[in-house]
Amino acid sequence: MNRNIFLLALSQAAMMTTISLVLSSSALVGAQLSSPDYATVPLGIQYLGTMVMLYPVARLMERFGRRFIFCAGALVGAIGLACAAFGVRIGSFTLFAAAGFLIGAFGAVGQYYRFAAVDSVVPSRKNLAISWTLTGGLLAAVAGPMLARWTKDALEPAFYASFLSLTGVALLGAMFAAGLSLPPMVKAENKQARRSWSEIASNPKLAMAILGGVVGYAVMNLLMTATPLAMMCSRLSFAQTAQVIQWHVIAMFAPSFFTGALIQRIGIMPVMLLGCLLSLGSIAVSLTGIELAHFEAALILLGIGWNFLYVGATALLTENCRKEEAARVQALNDTLVFLGVTAATLFSGAMVNALGWQTLNLYAILPILVVMAGLVRLMKWPRLSWFREG
Repeated sequence: MNRNIFLLALSQAAMMTTISLVLSSSALVGAQLSSPDYATVPLGIQYLGTMVMLYPVARLMERFGRRFIFCAGALVGAIGLACAAFGVRIGSFTLFAAAGFLIGAFGAVGQYYRFAAVDSVVPSRKNLAISWTLTGGLLAAVAGPMLARWTKDALEPAFYASFLSLTGVALLGAMFAAGLSLPPMVKAENKQARRSWSEIASNPKLAMAILGGVVGYAVMNLLMTATPLAMMCSRLSFAQTAQVIQWHVIAMFAPSFFTGALIQRIGIMPVMLLGCLLSLGSIAVSLTGIELAHFEAALILLGIGWNFLYVGATALLTENCRKEEAARVQALNDTLVFLGVTAATLFSGAMVNALGWQTLNLYAILPILVVMAGLVRLMKWPRLSWFREG
């Protein structure tokens, strides 16, 4: 693991520490400042900020370089977290929700850490580079919920100190990014050399990579953001909720130590298929009960399933797009991913209140089955075209 990968992993850790703490507390803060139906709106605005900023961030990286934009993104995140803390302090739901957009912009920048890692290594090690960068999330899995428990009641009102502490974490992320030494991004020589979107989309493996990323992330986020509310309805404590989220985030990133090697051994699409099966296993556990053990087991399986599907989709994406098109394709991919995540998050609070936790899980089965069908079809006919075989 070279120096860039190490610093990218630390940057990932800083970004994911903020995300994991926000995940475990945002819906609860939203419910306190407003009502349960609007509890996940601040988190939805955060993901909206990520989605909206993905393409501008890609263009800015082409113009100013990735290191500068990675630093700037972390600083914007620090401002957003400070605003969120102030919103909690004065009891303003509007300010707390609006601050989510700036936090989301930090998240948008963080989506490009794994792609920067690919360009930092020789092609034969790109799958390992993706995995090692995502291991930074393992540190976040421990630090985020632990920080939430330590700081929740350190200052009045609850969670005020939590968001203040995250401001410092984001500043650490800016420091890590400042130490990077990344190669310049490859650009198309002229606009005429660029393929149209229809030409790019004619590659079924690229389309499958995007679909896998969208479904994997959206389903995971739908169930993850609904979990704190479902646990609150089951009369489980915040400490137990933080514990479940902690194990979930650990499960999301711990497999990264071996996911890249597993891809090299059995292939990208079999790993993605395994991720789908684990996600279905998570849903099966959720349908059996609403005790703490059920939430823990379901979220652990969901995290591992997400890792296999997300790392696999990223690897499939990088294998099937040209270097000069990488910025455009990566921006489109993550924009669609976070479009799904934003929609899932915005409606998860209302859905869990209206439908119930177990019915919500049943609805999550269908998109996973669609991805599985696409993967099986491509594995059976690897040269499949959208229009003809061969």
